[in-house]
Amino acid sequence: MINIFTHFGSQLLVGLGWTLLCSLITLVFSSIIGTVLALLQMLPSKLVHLLCRIYIEVFRNIPLLVIVMFLYLIIPLYFFKINGFTAGTIGLTLYTSAFIAEIIRSGIQSVESGQLEGARSTGMTYWQAMRYVVLPQAFKIVIPSLGNQFVNLIKDSSILAFVAGFDLLYQANAIASKTFDTINSYLVVGILYLLLTMPLSYYMHYLEKKLS
Repeated sequence: MINIFTHFGSQLLVGLGWTLLCSLITLVFSSIIGTVLALLQMLPSKLVHLLCRIYIEVFRNIPLLVIVMFLYLIIPLYFFKINGFTAGTIGLTLYTSAFIAEIIRSGIQSVESGQLEGARSTGMTYWQAMRYVVLPQAFKIVIPSLGNQFVNLIKDSSILAFVAGFDLLYQANAIASKTFDTINSYLVVGILYLLLTMPLSYYMHYLEKKLS
């Protein structure tokens, strides 16, 4: 395992960088999309609610690999060129945002309806009441679930390996093909994933305790 670090350290760092970049982009955009979808589902419009449900159910129930391979293979065939990293990141964002939307929606529904009504009675608009009153309480409720989803997001970024996304798993495959040392190659990458996910997991536990 030490030999892998010694001889392929720069290659692993490249993979780590791409994994982090994909995870950060996905975290930001999936959180935004998921929050918007959750808020839209609270509106009285049946059409808006239906469109949101279609989005959520489609991306929650199709395997992530299928979504990414569709973007990587079909989009360039009929529309425009897209590289593996972009296809993987977009696919992971669409997939993750559907789960985040459900998590936040459940958090919003857990907040007493009187909170929204009270905020509206003070003169706030619907969106202001959601932003300043309901959402802060909803996020506090769903922190454990969001934390788990963020950890899963980092692990799911390994999907980039299937579309030449240059992530950690892609680099592990490349190193294993050169050295024929499959066990140590994947052990090293597993350790690097632990170094990424464990601090985030502990931070989310800390945040949960602090806010409670």
